Amino acid sequence: YSRVRPIMGLLIHSFSYFPFLLYINSMHNKIELRSIAKSIRKNLNIADISKRIVSNIRDLHEYHFARHIMLFYPLASEVNLLELLEDDDKCFYLPRVNGKDLECCPYKRGNDLLLSPLNISEPCCEAVDKSEIDLIFTPALMADSNFYRLGYGGGFYDRFLKNLNAYKIIPIAEELLIDSLPIENIDVKCDCIVTQKKASF
Repeated sequence: YSRVRPIMGLLIHSFSYFPFLLYINSMHNKIELRSIAKSIRKNLNIADISKRIVSNIRDLHEYHFARHIMLFYPLASEVNLLELLEDDDKCFYLPRVNGKDLECCPYKRGNDLLLSPLNISEPCCEAVDKSEIDLIFTPALMADSNFYRLGYGGGFYDRFLKNLNAYKIIPIAEELLIDSLPIENIDVKCDCIVTQKKASF
């Protein structure tokens, strides 16, 4: 049985409906899964996938009603959501690494960015309290049917998401969905996954 409901023109399916999940053995450890994910991403048309994900995001009620939204500045092979910066009824933020933690920094298109030691473009402005955010997009190498994400191994987002009262969305290519990821105590469950094909709750 699958739950299906229309969201502003977009059909939303429960994960029980998905025939397309990557049924990779869940006994793979995270290091192996990261290697698999990076290999898959190399063969994806990430520019086209990103445009379709952005379109699906704009159909979500949660995005429509959100005011303070945290994006991420994409690496070359990551989903690119920066087109959302054109939505001038929103206030946007980007993350900045500070030691072992992430900071939340206001950002508008055209603001100065600096390349971090991790080769990520980061804002230069003063950080604000993360409690201002009501919706956050989290980058991921993979995501699973329980709405957990596979990150890059630094734990930055897991620490940031802990006790964060914001709606958490994983934007990711359909090809990088997996049935079940190995989960640790630090891992934080998200609320929604958006791919180029659908949004799932």
